[in-house]
Amino acid sequence: MMKLKEKYQKEVIPRMMEKFGYKNKMAVPAIKKAVVNTGFGREIVGKTSDEQKKIEQQVSHDLALICGQKAVPTYAKKSIASFKIKKGQVVGAKVTLRRGKMYDFLERLVHIALPRSRDFQGISQKSVDREGNLTLAIKEHIAFPEVSPEKTKNIFGLEVTIVTNAKTREEGLELFKMLGFPIKS
Repeated sequence: MMKLKEKYQKEVIPRMMEKFGYKNKMAVPAIKKAVVNTGFGREIVGKTSDEQKKIEQQVSHDLALICGQKAVPTYAKKSIASFKIKKGQVVGAKVTLRRGKMYDFLERLVHIALPRSRDFQGISQKSVDREGNLTLAIKEHIAFPEVSPEKTKNIFGLEVTIVTNAKTREEGLELFKMLGFPIKS
């Protein structure tokens, strides 16, 4: 089986040049970065600061295992009394992947995590925005083989945004299809 980057260089670039009539292979859309994001504000509401820290550390640790890179905490921009969130409180974590780590993560996502996730029918075409970026949600992070479900106390969802430099939605959609992403027709 061909690696994702190798497949992009050997198969996708020539096919995209042929289909869209690019004169130069540098004009062919490419994946620039993948952002993996999670929020755990719901789990920390009503907990003591020690319990909040433990949840934050566990989520950051699991995210680092999945992505192969340390997670950056995200903070609440403003206080919301009904959600019991204060401004500046840690409510999530994110990881931005580029180059090698990004391709490794995307391979595991496409070939292992998505098929393992419950009730997965394929990625909807509506998940690709008009700039050609793909955003998808994974309900349970334990779909990744790096995380052992027995040791995990809190199961959380992930949002994965794959950013391309495609000019249109059609170019982005075609790029993902040619790379082997399971997109529904």
